[in-house]
Amino acid sequence: MPSYDPAHYNPPAPIAMVSLRPVGASAPAVECLLLLDTGADITLLPRAAIEHLGVRPLAGIDYELIGFDGSRRTAQSVDLDMVFLRKTFRGRYILVDGDERGVLGRDVLAELALVLDGPAQEWSER
Repeated sequence: MPSYDPAHYNPPAPIAMVSLRPVGASAPAVECLLLLDTGADITLLPRAAIEHLGVRPLAGIDYELIGFDGSRRTAQSVDLDMVFLRKTFRGRYILVDGDERGVLGRDVLAELALVLDGPAQEWSER
């Protein structure tokens, strides 16, 4: 499992691989690399990963996102099962477009005990 990514983040940042699947499906359908972001309220998933699942965004349910810089935008959402560290998190996740990487936010991270070791550039489950 990837730990920290020095190629896309300066300083290097913790990343993790998650499996995404339609709600109630028995087998993971697609894997997705996400930034572990303890400052993010919610989890953001790349639209490209969701398109591989064939899951459509929820009609008429958009969310306003406010960035740390105060910028605002509207985003669609999907209901999915996310498998991370052998646990399944069923939830509503927000979609991001373009080349943006996904973000694993506190809506999921708050359910886990993780140790982030920046100097060693690794993280582990406690």
